[in-house]
Amino acid sequence: MGLVEKYLITNELNIRRYRRFKKDKVAIFSVFVILGLIFLSCTAELWVNNRPHVMKYHGEIYFPLVKDYHPSVFGIEDEVITDYRALKLNEGDWWIWPIIQWDPFESNKALSEYPAPPSKQNWFGTDDRGRDVLTRLIYGLRYTLAYALSVWFLSYLSGCLAGAFMGYAGGRVDLVGSRIVEVVESMPAFFVIITAVALFSPTLPLLILINVIFGWTSISGYMRAQFLSLRKREYVEAARAIGSSHWRIIAKHIFPNALTPIVTFAPFTIAANVISLAYLDYLGLGLIPPTPSWGELLGQAQKYFTIAEWLVWAPSGALLITLTMLINIGLAIRDAFDSKYSV
Repeated sequence: MGLVEKYLITNELNIRRYRRFKKDKVAIFSVFVILGLIFLSCTAELWVNNRPHVMKYHGEIYFPLVKDYHPSVFGIEDEVITDYRALKLNEGDWWIWPIIQWDPFESNKALSEYPAPPSKQNWFGTDDRGRDVLTRLIYGLRYTLAYALSVWFLSYLSGCLAGAFMGYAGGRVDLVGSRIVEVVESMPAFFVIITAVALFSPTLPLLILINVIFGWTSISGYMRAQFLSLRKREYVEAARAIGSSHWRIIAKHIFPNALTPIVTFAPFTIAANVISLAYLDYLGLGLIPPTPSWGELLGQAQKYFTIAEWLVWAPSGALLITLTMLINIGLAIRDAFDSKYSV
């Protein structure tokens, strides 16, 4: 029995599901790739930045990665922002730079025209403002994952709570709740997003909120069906007969047995959210420029399709890898929860 089975999984059925999932080597590889992407997005400053991690300058140790230093600290009086590349090291001075030495908002002023093709300085080329494409892909990954995971978690949380409440209570509660779901589903979400972008600044929290408002209904229907089916089972009636509270019945007896739609649909929902943000940014309805965004790079790719092919394959490749990994995980989870498979 593996470490996960020993310490995190105690239910025999879930152990069998985990073992079936573990047999899918492609899915396991995809899990590590997604975890690697999440780690990369959370620690992007360590690998991609235009400031040294640490440096020794004129006998003093500085940590530009974690602290901003005014140019006057280094004897520069006519600047507001320190350009560390312009500093001249004396004998005994040193610095440690990240792997990619660009900021997502910084243009490569050494180039004569933009967008520029891939080079030693800009591995994936530059966009139409001279900004490093690979840098903007990595920082755009942070916004993409933050949006996709936040929308998934919040919409599933609210949808599961609503569906569980409707399914367990039944009667008038279920009737009223179902009508509310139908009203929300009938609203044109795309036009609401356009209106919100026109009235407010389209920040990441606002986009997450709007998509959660319209995204909770799908999972609530599945949870409602699960609770309607499970609330009359023998073990639930037995728990009710011995005086268990409603919350205990829901949390201990019904909800763990209703997890199948949540677990199996989650990777596909996250993948759909990744596409959603890229779609909104491509149309100009997403994050405010110059926020790094995969969809914004795809918009540039359409404009410079014939002269800057790197603007096509770079964001498209990032989307392809991310979506493929998520779909592989989703397919493996679906197969693991399928009762027709044997251990």
